[in-house]
Amino acid sequence: MGNVRQDPLVFPSLILLLGLSGCASLNTQADSGFSYQSISVAKGTAAAGAGSTIAFRESSLALAGPGISTGEALRSVKLAKGDLSLQDITETKGNVRIISVVPSLDTNVCEQQTHYLSEKNNGLDAKVELYTISVDTPFAQDRFAKEAKIDNVTFFSDYRGGAFGRTHGLLLDGPRLLARAVMVVDTNNIIRYLQITPNLANMPDMEAAFAAARALL
Repeated sequence: MGNVRQDPLVFPSLILLLGLSGCASLNTQADSGFSYQSISVAKGTAAAGAGSTIAFRESSLALAGPGISTGEALRSVKLAKGDLSLQDITETKGNVRIISVVPSLDTNVCEQQTHYLSEKNNGLDAKVELYTISVDTPFAQDRFAKEAKIDNVTFFSDYRGGAFGRTHGLLLDGPRLLARAVMVVDTNNIIRYLQITPNLANMPDMEAAFAAARALL
């Protein structure tokens, strides 16, 4: 697929709108200093893969790649780590994993989704591996983690062409961003829970994902 290519007009506009979407009054403040906002939690899930769309404002964004669903195996694809080395996502088996997928960490909803994973898992991080995948560069992910004071989440970057997104049917074909999703993967790489938010401006149901992970322990 080559390098990620963004439309010079669509991509910045989408990022700006993502950053402004779903924002309301402040609710709580975490020890990290992050202020949680009232962002709607998605009900239900969209289908992955070509032929499906994700709503955003007045538009529908098409997904690309073969779809994946609960009960199927996580697919082999290499993602970049903070040191730019590559890690096959399937080689992380052996532990239960919660994989949080976000379009870009440089948006309010994605930021809150990542803080929620890190700070509101009620001790799951001692038993379960927490991952965040985005198309942000490893450098941007590292900077975000340090500024957010998040050290219990492993960040993987899909910036090298969106291979993870396309392989799992989670790539937004136009802007080349990832759809918003959360999945729970068991010790044998089988996806036991998957939610893809039908509207990009909504949070996934992280509590449901936490419950699915606990059920596997």
